[in-house]
Amino acid sequence: MEAFVVMGKVKKTPIRNQSDQNQLVLNKRTIIAISLFVIILGLDQWLKFWVKTNMNYGDLIPILPNGKGFIHFVENPGMAFGLELGGKWGKILLTLLRIIFIIALGGALRFLIKEKAPIPFIIAITLILVGAMGNIVDSIFYGVIFSDSPYHGGIAQFLPQGGGYGSLLEGKVVDMFYFPLLKTTYPDWFPVLHGQSFEFFRPVFNIADASISIGVLSIFLFMRKTFNRYAQFQPKQKESTNQPLAENQEASN
Repeated sequence: MEAFVVMGKVKKTPIRNQSDQNQLVLNKRTIIAISLFVIILGLDQWLKFWVKTNMNYGDLIPILPNGKGFIHFVENPGMAFGLELGGKWGKILLTLLRIIFIIALGGALRFLIKEKAPIPFIIAITLILVGAMGNIVDSIFYGVIFSDSPYHGGIAQFLPQGGGYGSLLEGKVVDMFYFPLLKTTYPDWFPVLHGQSFEFFRPVFNIADASISIGVLSIFLFMRKTFNRYAQFQPKQKESTNQPLAENQEASN
């Protein structure tokens, strides 16, 4: 207890114990994770919606000078950066695996917040989670709510009267960022690929892909020790709350 004098009277106020301070830290981590999740998911879906309903498939809109960056509308039925898992059933399987991954990662994030993991690590895990969620929204719903974007041109419609281009779990992921920063050919001395064209960076991606990549690279480059520490999901031992009270009683005596 703390004592102070007001108008000649001595009043005692309780000292904020460790659990109160932990609750403040917990709330801070939760707010950061939720805010980051909502902002990135909102930007990702807004940009995909705009591209899908305003651009023809394959259109290019320059965003960097000298042909180094474009908004380039493409779709893929598979994984990040245009990678694919073949066939209809491969697509459905991939979507189901994404759902399982998101549930597991969401549980991991909840555990990390409860255990007061470092805030940069919370941010990195949130980036991976929201990136996976951004692409799974496309995979689950876009086949139902959008008409097709044909290769020969035509703007897709939102909620078309005849229904979408697919069913649930069959949506295509919308990609749009294309940065061909370097275009050249492999030299003659290069084995196998000599004389063939080389382009960096060839894959077309979206905000969700970038979010996943930043989160994964951040952990790999800067937070591997933190990752290893929490990978076993072992909760910290709770500190006894009776010890500070006993110390205060001894001090008062």
